[in-house]
Amino acid sequence: MIGPSIIIKGEVSGEEDLHIQGRVEGTINLAGNQVSVGESGQVCADIHAKHVKIDGEVTGDVSASENVVISKSGNVRGNIVAPRVTLEDGANFKGSIDMDPSAAASGAAPLSSRQPANSPAPDIKTPALDLKSG
Repeated sequence: MIGPSIIIKGEVSGEEDLHIQGRVEGTINLAGNQVSVGESGQVCADIHAKHVKIDGEVTGDVSASENVVISKSGNVRGNIVAPRVTLEDGANFKGSIDMDPSAAASGAAPLSSRQPANSPAPDIKTPALDLKSG
């Protein structure tokens, strides 16, 4: 567990589950395990895990081989790749979701090749409609 007063900058990796209540910046790579971001957790990192549960704040891409759950108190700004994704009522999310199980399992189409989480959303312009009667 990373407690509320702990700040980690760099790469976090290992072979056990991780619960984050503090701040992590960099990358989190626990491919065979669960990563939980508690309500006081602040993560500015890409997360790669088997299961990801977010109750706090995440800025970065999230990749899970099993599932991602963003609770009603969760706030995510980034892209998600996982075969199963749950957004609870009240969750805040800005990014894209790719639920292609073959992409998540094989690691195909790396998240870094997509639009970065911290870049502004693309402007989508639609043509103006001329509603004049004539």
